[in-house]
Amino acid sequence: MRLMICIWMLIVGAPFVKCSQTARAAQRAGALAMAAKKPVPAKAATDTVTVFLTGHELGVLKPCGCTGGQLGGFERRAAILDSVPASKRIIVDTGSFVYDQTAQDLIKFDIIVEALQILDYDLVSLTESDLEIAASRGLFDAGQSVLNTITYHTSNDANMPAKCTKELLLNGKPVAVTVAAFDTESRPSEEITELFGRKSTDRAVNILIVNNGDPDVIDSIARTEIVDCLICPAGGDEAIQLSEPNERPLVLSVGRYGRHVGKLQIKAGAATDQLSLDFSSVDVTGDLPPQQDLVMLYKDYQQMVKDANLLEQYPKSVLPEDLKFTGSDACKMCHKEIYEKLSTQKHAHAYATLVEVGSQYDPECISCHVVGFEYETGFISEKKSGDHLRNVGCENCHGPGSIHIGSRGKKKTQEPKSDCYQCHTYDHSGAFAANEKDYFKKIMHWTEPKPPSDVKN
Repeated sequence: MRLMICIWMLIVGAPFVKCSQTARAAQRAGALAMAAKKPVPAKAATDTVTVFLTGHELGVLKPCGCTGGQLGGFERRAAILDSVPASKRIIVDTGSFVYDQTAQDLIKFDIIVEALQILDYDLVSLTESDLEIAASRGLFDAGQSVLNTITYHTSNDANMPAKCTKELLLNGKPVAVTVAAFDTESRPSEEITELFGRKSTDRAVNILIVNNGDPDVIDSIARTEIVDCLICPAGGDEAIQLSEPNERPLVLSVGRYGRHVGKLQIKAGAATDQLSLDFSSVDVTGDLPPQQDLVMLYKDYQQMVKDANLLEQYPKSVLPEDLKFTGSDACKMCHKEIYEKLSTQKHAHAYATLVEVGSQYDPECISCHVVGFEYETGFISEKKSGDHLRNVGCENCHGPGSIHIGSRGKKKTQEPKSDCYQCHTYDHSGAFAANEKDYFKKIMHWTEPKPPSDVKN
């Protein structure tokens, strides 16, 4: 069972969640005074109200940055949200901030909450895991929270799930937009009618966030004839419409990782009060202007990760047969020509690319830019590892070299050996799939022609 809550966010005139966050905001204020923001001009039509929908960030604060064309990032999301005036929009997040509750996840959780505050989110629906973390981080402590919380009750509670309503003007007349969260696994769909109440006017839109996208559940909710828009758990990265355009309820999924923003537009006809709903997905592309206070917030995150010393606390796997990583320099004696060719390629300078963006202290970034980070005798940190384990080297692909070198080449290198797909994932390197041959041409360093499948032997 997933417990969900609605949180109506009070943005103006209150201290943030933690004193440390308030201090960071104050430190940024002076720098931000000199930072030129580049907002997208507001172009909202007077006969349209927009509900922006995001969720399932799952700890992704921004794209990896290793290749071009990646989508996402809180700092660029602002350009999409600010394209509509605050008086004509509602901004909703459906929760699932982080994957787990590791030390790094908890840091990300705080940063995400602060980012949503900066972005002027109206409403956040938290999952059970989100709620547990929020409570542990003091989000609901008296005098320390900007959040006016409305709790989603369990099935054993006589109270109904919470709902939040905001009124906006459409063609000069108020439209009531109500958003609620509902646990379909513990409550019968008939209770949805009691949750929203019967519509007394056509100028009302009911949006329901559910934790189950089963077709039977959707049909059951549709039969209540009270829900206009149904938001299901994300099934993929993109925000998509799952129902036909004219069906009610309009069934949506907000997508994952913040790569897309769902845009639900509420419109009224020129000669009637009847409302129509139109949904589209907006890509968070790299050419959108970043919001400077969110850029600086990410730098705060990088500093917090560094201060927490997460690299040196990262759990290491034991290598079999007392193998050890030796670094690429140890291969040079017998493979000089190959070594010199490899040293001119981008892999040989992979660590420097992290330093350029300040991510060399992030465990999630470092593993693809050094040798053996996830194993004992591999890279630990700048303080505890020499230069020989920085960058992508021979042992990333060929495995730890101690036995091979100790036997003067008589014994082959052994597992663990990485393949390209471990780092060149869709998330980090979307163009790699179906273009492997072109990528292999860039890293050719062996002297005799070999097929890519044989480069580890």
